[in-house]
Amino acid sequence: MHIESFIVRAVVAGLGIALIAGPLGCFVVWRRMAYFGDTLSHAGLMGVALGIMLGIDPTVGTIITGIVVSLFLLGLQQQRSLPTDTLLGILSHAALSIGLIAVSFMDKVRFDLMGYLFGDILAVTVSDIAWIYGGGALLLAALALIWRPLIALTVHPDMAIAEGTGRLPVRLTFMILMALSVAIAMKIVGILLVTALLIIPPAAARRFALSPETMAVATVLVGGAAVVGGIGASFTWDTPSGPSIVAAAAVIFALSLAAGLVADKVHGNRA
Repeated sequence: MHIESFIVRAVVAGLGIALIAGPLGCFVVWRRMAYFGDTLSHAGLMGVALGIMLGIDPTVGTIITGIVVSLFLLGLQQQRSLPTDTLLGILSHAALSIGLIAVSFMDKVRFDLMGYLFGDILAVTVSDIAWIYGGGALLLAALALIWRPLIALTVHPDMAIAEGTGRLPVRLTFMILMALSVAIAMKIVGILLVTALLIIPPAAARRFALSPETMAVATVLVGGAAVVGGIGASFTWDTPSGPSIVAAAAVIFALSLAAGLVADKVHGNRA
């Protein structure tokens, strides 16, 4: 059976995104930072608008915006009057609104808003794949350097700080890596769906993981399965590719949840 070249490119690109999002997504779930992922993805639209206005690559604009938002959030967290989730809610909706307002002034610029919001993995090019795997390799290498300190801060923050782990540098590095992952994945699954790939696969893998490392590997496998299943569904039924990948991930999560409930019931009966 002949497989179209654009399908092959889409699968290769999607697997690259799954490889990047998997380990990062584990920390998003462990540290309960889903709202932070939303904030960065919403800020992505503002970054795209910034890139177009400055005449630079929109991806670069997204990276700059994500880093600025991360720094701004770290600064705001030093005050105690508002909880972090409230700050994230304000930043998330403000960034998205500012991005949409900026886009509305670009009537003389050809701007594919739907493409940026929901992605178009079937239109991915060889240069996009090179960007995904090149940027992803650097991102994962940086994550490997802070893996142990970040786990320590996640599981036992007070003990980690007492042992000399720099909380602020590690947190800042992780936030910047999150911003980079959003920029890398933006064109593939879209700004509004990036967070779903950071949350759903690790949530599906979490119940069956025996260690942080095995959970990271399982998350990548779940993400890869969602990519293949979603692209297959998109090609078969002519559905939007990005949402189809997220829907496939949601189905896998539902199956893992059902399997976990059955396993708990079996173990309960044996007890």
